[in-house]
Amino acid sequence: MRVAAAAGDPYRPGMDLKLQRPRGVCGRTGRTLLAGEPMVSALVRDSGTLERIDCVAEAWEGPPAGTLAWWRSVYAPAVATGPTLAPADVLLDVFEELETRPEETALRYLITLQLVRRKVLRIVERAADSRDDDRDTLLVTCRKRRSEYRVAVVSPQAVVAEGVEERLQALLWSGGEA
Repeated sequence: MRVAAAAGDPYRPGMDLKLQRPRGVCGRTGRTLLAGEPMVSALVRDSGTLERIDCVAEAWEGPPAGTLAWWRSVYAPAVATGPTLAPADVLLDVFEELETRPEETALRYLITLQLVRRKVLRIVERAADSRDDDRDTLLVTCRKRRSEYRVAVVSPQAVVAEGVEERLQALLWSGGEA
């Protein structure tokens, strides 16, 4: 949902809000919502935070005070999903942590490529490393953290030989350990 903030509003104009799914309980009656049941949801500002309130349609008495938006929908319970992709901030933290661990060069390089793909990092240049003539490095920048990083380029053969693929998979999906 995209909300444009008014002047003096603590929320940025055009900020993308991530709304939680319905909790499955009516905020007015406390009754459990049934699958396919009509409902009304409201986004309410309360003490500087945003709260979602869901209500069965027949108990809706209009938007509560502080409502920014409200909408009608049909309750659809959450379905079990598969593994989820790790958030970019988590990968960025791991990427920064691996900078001090030279034995993890291959994993750090693959995380770099993943973060470039997600547009968290941007490649500035690729150059031969003055310290090691056999290995190229990438200079990448992160606007979010206002930082630049040097990352050693690793060949695909080295990645396969070191078995890094499985560790990368564990990091990318469902927050596994590397």
